[in-house]
Amino acid sequence: MFKQLTVFNVAVLSVALACAQFATAEEMQPGTVAGQVFGTAYSPVAPVSDGQAQVVYYRTSGMGQQKGAAHVYVDSEFHTGLLPGGFSTFCVVPGSRTLGAYLNDAPGYKGKNVDLFSANLEGGKTYFLKVQENGNGAPQAVTREEAERELVGSRSQVQALSRASKVQQCNNLPMAPVQAAQFKDYALSGDVLFAFGKSGQQDISYKGRTAIRELITQLHREHAKLERIEVVGHTDPIGAYAANEALGLKRAQTVRRLLIDGGLSASAITASSAGSSEPVTDECYGSKAEQVACNAPNRRVVVRVDVSGQ
Repeated sequence: MFKQLTVFNVAVLSVALACAQFATAEEMQPGTVAGQVFGTAYSPVAPVSDGQAQVVYYRTSGMGQQKGAAHVYVDSEFHTGLLPGGFSTFCVVPGSRTLGAYLNDAPGYKGKNVDLFSANLEGGKTYFLKVQENGNGAPQAVTREEAERELVGSRSQVQALSRASKVQQCNNLPMAPVQAAQFKDYALSGDVLFAFGKSGQQDISYKGRTAIRELITQLHREHAKLERIEVVGHTDPIGAYAANEALGLKRAQTVRRLLIDGGLSASAITASSAGSSEPVTDECYGSKAEQVACNAPNRRVVVRVDVSGQ
């Protein structure tokens, strides 16, 4: 599991004028792709071995972004200039490193001279660092989940050649296979829950309320975690398709409300409709009464529990 980097210790160092004199020249070196500012779009990074610490340094795009590049320094040496919507992925030897991204950096070149921010980077870890737009050069450490939401659509920054001697090419390990989500379904008869064509909370029968209470007890007994539950309403094919979609959703929303009233977390439960698109049986003929009776298995509300990792 990737851990969030939470503490950066500020170590103000003495001015190194010689480094500042060469900063501009270093930044003007051509990048990794001639004539291009941005390279490939972001995709989730693979882990690295204990011999490296991996850093994904990025800058968000959108409103409120300052103009110009944010100069990224690693151990007082220029690495890249991040524009809005740009990112850079690199590795270093684990240990104490100074890191920062500075807007309006010239002529003081704080990332090379003063206001350096140090952190102890652990081997085998990946750190997601975001540029702060308020002028503070300190990296803003964020979780992988938050970073990858913000990195959607971002592209690698390639216009400048890294001059940071401690930066290494990452030797990534194979990505772990993504485990497909696994679910367990609990089907409640629509005819037990509701009168024909009904969907409101006031329409739930006594037997329906009892069935939902018993289901809540069963869910707690069978699952240590109930973090993701989808309630899906299903109808029979009698009537218009759009009407069946709406009826299925209303029934799912009603059952969701009763599950919440029974103590399950509202944030964990969603409601949706399959309408008549997923029938259990589809060979019902005869009179309308015969079709209604035959289609009883199709009228159901399914409570789908995510059991991945349990």
